Amino acid sequence: MEWETVIGLEVHAQLKTVSKIFSGAPTAYGAPPNTQANVIDIALPGVLPVLNGEVVRMAARLGLAIGATVHARSVFARKNYFYPDLPKGYQISQYEHPIVEHGRLLITTDRGEKIVGITRAHLEEDAGKSLHEDLEGLTGVDLNRAGTPLLEIVSEPDMRSAAEAVAYLKALHTLVRYLDICDGNMQEGSFRCDANVSVRPMGESRYGTRAELKNINSFRFVERAIDYEVRRQIALLSSGGQVRQETRLYDSVRDETRSMRSKEEANDYRYFPDPDLPPLLITPAFLAEVQDAMPELPDAKKRRFCEQYDLSPYDASLLTASRELANYYEDTVKAAAVDPKLAANWVAGEFLAHLNSAGLDIVDARVTAQALGGLLRRIADNTVSGKMAKDVFEAMWGGEGDADSVIASRGLQQITDDSAIEQIVAQVIEANPKQAAQYRAGEEKVFTFFVGQVMKASRGKANPGKVNEILKRRLTQ
Repeated sequence: MEWETVIGLEVHAQLKTVSKIFSGAPTAYGAPPNTQANVIDIALPGVLPVLNGEVVRMAARLGLAIGATVHARSVFARKNYFYPDLPKGYQISQYEHPIVEHGRLLITTDRGEKIVGITRAHLEEDAGKSLHEDLEGLTGVDLNRAGTPLLEIVSEPDMRSAAEAVAYLKALHTLVRYLDICDGNMQEGSFRCDANVSVRPMGESRYGTRAELKNINSFRFVERAIDYEVRRQIALLSSGGQVRQETRLYDSVRDETRSMRSKEEANDYRYFPDPDLPPLLITPAFLAEVQDAMPELPDAKKRRFCEQYDLSPYDASLLTASRELANYYEDTVKAAAVDPKLAANWVAGEFLAHLNSAGLDIVDARVTAQALGGLLRRIADNTVSGKMAKDVFEAMWGGEGDADSVIASRGLQQITDDSAIEQIVAQVIEANPKQAAQYRAGEEKVFTFFVGQVMKASRGKANPGKVNEILKRRLTQ
């Protein structure tokens, strides 16, 4: 039997606010346990939540970016469950009336472009964290995360493979970073994913029983977890078994999913409107203000890069993968005032290779866009060859100064004078009469030997284009 995979993703994006969603406590990552939880976060009797207005603005930005409805009225609800890291005994979320509904996101896979529907995006607070390690058999609770603002983004079950799920997740990750509403740091839990996975016989319209894979924190693990779960469910159904609706955890060491608990239904949480929070009302004027402040979004920027800089769709996609990288590229083009394709090759090649090797973010890059632009100008005016420029860039990355300083201090200026290259070529041909005769007899592969000898004699400084031109002329004389 052929099987079809059905996948929907629930993404928790931590909103990039200074303070929490209902209190003034800070949200900075890495503070000592329980140092960033105030009386509201720990649910002391009599305290009341006060909504952070910035989270509303951020949720509206996402809604506008995905072409969704940003509701003029939404309602906060209490999601009731007991767990040690949930001080109130309930989580403030949105249920029947979320702030954002009915959006869409364009993704690109090996099979082409596809639209994935987004059912809703709603605001909620995060819970605390249970600590099971280094406490000698005890469990501790850290409430620093309690009350941290989250936007839960729920997709339609539109994805049909792990690859499509990863493409969706990457596109959403890029979008929330462009919008500057989430830093997207998956290692710190700022961008977390739950995957709902089921399979059904090919051609069947009804959905199969789904399993929810919880809190997967990397693109690679999302793909591996879904692939494993699909294989597990197909094997189970093919042998006459049944898939249970449950929550499962992914073990990246064993590369398998394991049962955690039976899957809760919405009515298990006994949702009801929070009596301490009035309905959230958004005016047309507020929404217009958010719209006016929207940045250029990834797809629009990609199209502009193709048109304005004459880049291929692949290069444009690579250079717009993050807003910081796109800005770096455009700053380089402005500083260099050279062919944008040359700048694209260097930013996507040498620059990103050094950045990734050093494990640095773009803001910490050791060569600024202006400095790279200076190097590209020296390539364009033939001061250095492309090969020599790589040595110059390496020195710049190591802190030896700008391109002109490195070229001068290392004596790397390219030889472009025809007479100087003519002299070197003549000496090389004279020193290698046998190879010259072979070339003249039709053995064209010997030409590369002469190019190498000339570059060696010039210590790599001769302009390659002129070397080829002069060699061809002199060898046929």
